[in-house]
Amino acid sequence: MPQVAARITHDHEQWLKNYFKTKSAGAEFILPWAVDMFFKSMRAVAQEMSVAELKTVLDAYRGMKILPNQCKGAYLFLRIEEACETENVHVAHGVSRANLEAKLKRLSDVQSTALMIWASAYWVSKVWNGVSFEEYIKLTCS
Repeated sequence: MPQVAARITHDHEQWLKNYFKTKSAGAEFILPWAVDMFFKSMRAVAQEMSVAELKTVLDAYRGMKILPNQCKGAYLFLRIEEACETENVHVAHGVSRANLEAKLKRLSDVQSTALMIWASAYWVSKVWNGVSFEEYIKLTCS
């Protein structure tokens, strides 16, 4: 099995030690579980949002960096709100701002986090470099 070396806080290390037999056993459980939750959440989000709305979210995260402590629905909502106000990303993709915001408000924090990771990944991952929004959505949301 491939190895992953992650940097974690002392508190996270202690949590892994407290809840699992070893820190490694905890990490081996948590990482695949987190990936599975990401894909499950993205499938649910993709069923609720249109392609145009997903394009709007992608466009809003151009050049944005997400931080773990900002992975909540409120941060997603604020980012989309700002991108709509200052860059008119919703207009560029033919999306109703009110409908998009209503859908974003209904997302759980886990779904919001998955959507933020998904949108940011498009811009930073070498795998998706040069891939159109449509193709990215098709390949990652089906």
